Amino acid sequence: MARRKKRYPEILYNVTFTSMADKGRCVGRDPEGKVVFAEDAAPGDVADVQIFKKRKGVLWGKPSHFHKKSEARVEPFCAHFGVCGGCKWQHVDYAAQLRNKEEGVYNTIQRIGKVDVVEKQPILGGEKTTYYRNKLEFGCANRRWLTDEEVKDESISQMSEVVGFHRPGAYDKLIQIDHCYLQDEPSNAIRNGIRELAIEMSFPFFDMRERTGSLRQLMIRTSSLGQTMVLIAFFANDQKKIQPFLAAVQAKFPEITSLFYCINPKVNEYLMDLDMHLFHGTPYIEEALGHIRYRIGAKSFFQTNTNQAIRLYDIAAEFAGLTGEENVYDLYTGIGSIALYLADKCRQVVGIEEIAAAIDDAKINAELNGIENARFYAGDVKDILTDEFAKEHGAPDVLITDPPRAGMHPKVVQMLLQLAAPRLVYVSCNPATQARDLQLLDEMYRVEKMRPVDMFPHTSHVENVALLVKR
Repeated sequence: MARRKKRYPEILYNVTFTSMADKGRCVGRDPEGKVVFAEDAAPGDVADVQIFKKRKGVLWGKPSHFHKKSEARVEPFCAHFGVCGGCKWQHVDYAAQLRNKEEGVYNTIQRIGKVDVVEKQPILGGEKTTYYRNKLEFGCANRRWLTDEEVKDESISQMSEVVGFHRPGAYDKLIQIDHCYLQDEPSNAIRNGIRELAIEMSFPFFDMRERTGSLRQLMIRTSSLGQTMVLIAFFANDQKKIQPFLAAVQAKFPEITSLFYCINPKVNEYLMDLDMHLFHGTPYIEEALGHIRYRIGAKSFFQTNTNQAIRLYDIAAEFAGLTGEENVYDLYTGIGSIALYLADKCRQVVGIEEIAAAIDDAKINAELNGIENARFYAGDVKDILTDEFAKEHGAPDVLITDPPRAGMHPKVVQMLLQLAAPRLVYVSCNPATQARDLQLLDEMYRVEKMRPVDMFPHTSHVENVALLVKR
């Protein structure tokens, strides 16, 4: 006889929410101590929660009735809030967002890493909490996500040309975004204008279910220097339709300084493995972070919050404590953003990055800025960073690492212990994996300073910079 699954209550009553969690959720406990993660809640709320999922003892739900609403609640500024999957913390006051992010970072470091931090610095909030991104990616489709109210109205059809974002969990339908507060103009005008042009020209939008149509994805990059890059991805390689459409886009938006297109016939929406074709303008746009000017191509990785990137790099520079004599290694260097930013403050900087195209950008940017003391190498850090590499380039006095969300490979951590640089600056976009790596480094390093940086207001994401000093 099969064992009956244990049922969990449909509703948890009088849940008190205390802090923010990942993916826009809030964490709370009911009077019996049961923990639940819920969307649409805020720290300080007391609510009954409708449970819709239980996995490995963890409950997920949504408030069904509020007994008390948090004083930190504010009115969301975006008309798409609650439907769009982005900016999930608009309903929480920004000061409260910062408090929760700061507490979350230090709690994560202690809970997972179990390391002591000598100096816990306060989080650095964003000077701009709207229009702070320099890059956005949108989907294009012929099916629109309908709200619960719209579903009840049989006169409203989901078949509609849409340029916007995916609803979480809905692969085949998009939310039409009329105005996005993440990226400044001309982003909204270009996105809406391209949609209008496609409708006027009867250019077919992509059908994710039937895999027909053509207009599939849109990427917009903007620069504080007034330059704009647009990349349009098409599903079908029909040049007789694509070329006139691109010409119409160029004519409608002369402010576009770099217009690319690519063909994406794949199942997934990843674009960086595709050939990029320049239709008009320069093959890059330029951005300035402080004293360094960067060229950014269609495939380049670049910090998406320009203003906060400058402040993040300033913290990294301060923690590095450079005097002009140091040999610096910059791991996971990308297009050399941090390496070039620090080059005038050290004797030599050596960058390593897995993506070859990014290293090509780094070398171009070094030349553009007249930087001669920076050397860059393409390859997986765990394969490039060896004893032989260190012998060739000299032992590092300062080592900077800015890995992806997964953190550093164990082989890289082991190599850092072998190199034993006096100072190590660890920049992370994921405090959980950073905490794991700090624990592995704890045998040789103490965490001298730490400072979170909010690169993405109204989201759960946060960067964190740690200074490790050799014991």
